[in-house]
Amino acid sequence: MENVEVDFDKNFDELENRIKSCTLCGLHETRTQAVPGAGDCHAKILFVGEGPGKQEDLKGIPFVGAAGNFLNELLESINLRREDIYITNIVKCRPPSNRDPKEDEMEICLPYLREQFKLMRPTLICTLGRFAAKKLIDPNIFISRDHGKLYRKKGQVFCALYHPAAALYNGSLKDVLKNDFMLLKEFLEKVRAVH
Repeated sequence: MENVEVDFDKNFDELENRIKSCTLCGLHETRTQAVPGAGDCHAKILFVGEGPGKQEDLKGIPFVGAAGNFLNELLESINLRREDIYITNIVKCRPPSNRDPKEDEMEICLPYLREQFKLMRPTLICTLGRFAAKKLIDPNIFISRDHGKLYRKKGQVFCALYHPAAALYNGSLKDVLKNDFMLLKEFLEKVRAVH
């Protein structure tokens, strides 16, 4: 059993190193550094945003700005810490001027994300924002209508959530996100009861 853990960690480290040195799309030309993800790579809960922002690009860690602070607050409200989850993005390099990631950039980066899924085998994948929800759950999803709902796709459970940054621009979404996190807590408690 111990060897399996060592192999997993080695494979995960190798994947992160490949991401850090990736030059497959034009985003590598303007990044400070790639941002593979952060947290517990053995976690059963995976959060996926759209792409690193300015602070994430500088520090090499996802969700470290104001949106990250609010995410930490949301996690704490359901008795989780950043160390209990893993968080990453669809694209691993910051789009210039924080523009939306382009379709080809997302497609080039998706194999990295799929490999992260495959290695981690999370119980729950939470998408943060419309780009991640549309890319991972359903292209016809509307975050305003479908947030907080659980979806099953190819045996994997997903939950679409507003991006924490959206709540910083629109204060009324803070309560919506807090309520959605309470639903996550209920789901996780049911899963724990089963296992």
